[in-house]
Amino acid sequence: MAGEKTNIISPAGFAALRSEYQLLLGQERPKLVEVISWAAGNGDRSENGDYIYGRKRLREIDRRLGFLARRMKAARVVDPAAQADRSRVWFGATVELADDDDSRRTVTLVGDDEADAGTGRIGWNSPLARALRGAAVGDLRTVQLPAGPKEWEVMSVAYPS
Repeated sequence: MAGEKTNIISPAGFAALRSEYQLLLGQERPKLVEVISWAAGNGDRSENGDYIYGRKRLREIDRRLGFLARRMKAARVVDPAAQADRSRVWFGATVELADDDDSRRTVTLVGDDEADAGTGRIGWNSPLARALRGAAVGDLRTVQLPAGPKEWEVMSVAYPS
């Protein structure tokens, strides 16, 4: 796809994408095609719930397979444990932040497909991650949030071993 950004992702994140792709393509889609074929042989398709739902679900699966294929094709797998410069914030870093009120927050910079804000895993292209890139302990970074700008101080930077 023209203009699509590189999808930076960890080895575990790439394995999860590939696993979902293989599950959909190798198991769910063939079973669904079988059900649709059986339902189509039952006659009137206009009131056949198995046929109608099956076709709808098949379109959803095909759309998801296309999305996963594009994401994997654009993927650049980066192993955070192999990071050479561990003193600065780069992909895979776990960063402890403090705001003006000394409220602490710990985030890990992961691929956009691996992001889960509830567990502190933020996407590489999120506003906070972009602001933190290249920061070292003691650096102040301002993030533009919907409620206005917020300043964070980098308290610590760690990488998996």
